[in-house]
Amino acid sequence: MDKYLICGLGNPGREYEGTRHNTGFMVLDAFAKASNIVFEDKRYGFIAETTIKGRKIILLKPTTFMNLSGNAVRYWLNKENIDQNRLLVISDDVALPLGAFRLKGNGSNGGHNGLGHIQQLIGQNYARLRMGVGNDYPRGGQIDWVLGHYSEDDMKVLQPAIDLGVDIIKSFVLAGIDITMNQFNKLGKK
Repeated sequence: MDKYLICGLGNPGREYEGTRHNTGFMVLDAFAKASNIVFEDKRYGFIAETTIKGRKIILLKPTTFMNLSGNAVRYWLNKENIDQNRLLVISDDVALPLGAFRLKGNGSNGGHNGLGHIQQLIGQNYARLRMGVGNDYPRGGQIDWVLGHYSEDDMKVLQPAIDLGVDIIKSFVLAGIDITMNQFNKLGKK
């Protein structure tokens, strides 16, 4: 059976719930809810599993904290013997406006510490879905911004992108990265 690892980046713990840096977790939570599955606390992360058309999907929310996300990704790729071509990492991105998103087959970490650590451990040949969180912060205020909580108004703008994120995961698993990029990237522009 083909297996896929879908990793949403974020930080564990109540104080980080609903923060911009946890947007990856939020997409996975939406996917799990839509799939009627629940996360279990396992090694290096919260794991939920489901299948779509004979393909196994493993959802991973690392508990390593953002800057060590690569430890969780590398562990679960190896444990489940999943090829890197079947890895999708979902992260927040301050370079994109709130509610925008971009799906890429590979590339740089764009200054994101979570993506940076994954890249250190497995290289940059893996798919990533970058969810825009905007950058309405003063110079030097990036850390406070990404660790800040979404407002209700923010969530109204972000929710459609989260819902599309659920569809992107399904398409990535069923149709592959190229078709999924062609189909969804035009919807992600703000």
